[in-house]
Amino acid sequence: MKPRHELKHAINYSDYLAMCARLRQVMRRDAFSGVDGEYRIRSLYFDNYRDKALTEKVIGVTRREKFRIRFYNGDDTFLRLEKKAKRRELSVKRSAPLTKEETRRLLLCGGEGVEPAGREVLSELLAKMKTEQLRPKTVVDYRREAYVLPAGNVRVTFDKEVRTGLFDTSFLEERLPLVPVTPPGVMILEVKYDEFLPEIVRDIVQVGERRCAAISKYLLCRNF
Repeated sequence: MKPRHELKHAINYSDYLAMCARLRQVMRRDAFSGVDGEYRIRSLYFDNYRDKALTEKVIGVTRREKFRIRFYNGDDTFLRLEKKAKRRELSVKRSAPLTKEETRRLLLCGGEGVEPAGREVLSELLAKMKTEQLRPKTVVDYRREAYVLPAGNVRVTFDKEVRTGLFDTSFLEERLPLVPVTPPGVMILEVKYDEFLPEIVRDIVQVGERRCAAISKYLLCRNF
């Protein structure tokens, strides 16, 4: 998997409106967007008893990783396990499909009875659940508006209404109680690209002038 650049910023609603008006002129909507131009993402993050992933993010460790399970628009028949590795501002993501029963076993039984069946990232998670005591930590839920551009393989996303399940990791429960962690009107802008970011997109999102925030949705939800 090719490493990608990844920049994140906390922005306000005025920033969002100004950027979107211009982005829509040069980029297209993500293919997974609904009729309202958005889709919902729910993720369950893993960490160990020492909160290794959380701590490394807070202190700014340049080489770190985290595991999560994710599904979209409430469709828990399409579940993905993901491992995201960061090397400074470069990130690599590997993924594998999961069944609902495998997901339940990872959540409730420490992965007992789950067979990797050639899924390397799942094999790695199962090993670290044994050796490093990785366990489900928190649910992160939000709405995403996404734009894509083939040149540079650019993806610009706005993540809105970020919510957490606090200590409840009932990831698959549709009625899981969720608490907002971002103030009204505040959202997270993410800009991802391969080797280069086209100047027209850079100008729109003002990446060169904005200060990259040490921000992550997992960090926001764990520190709430």
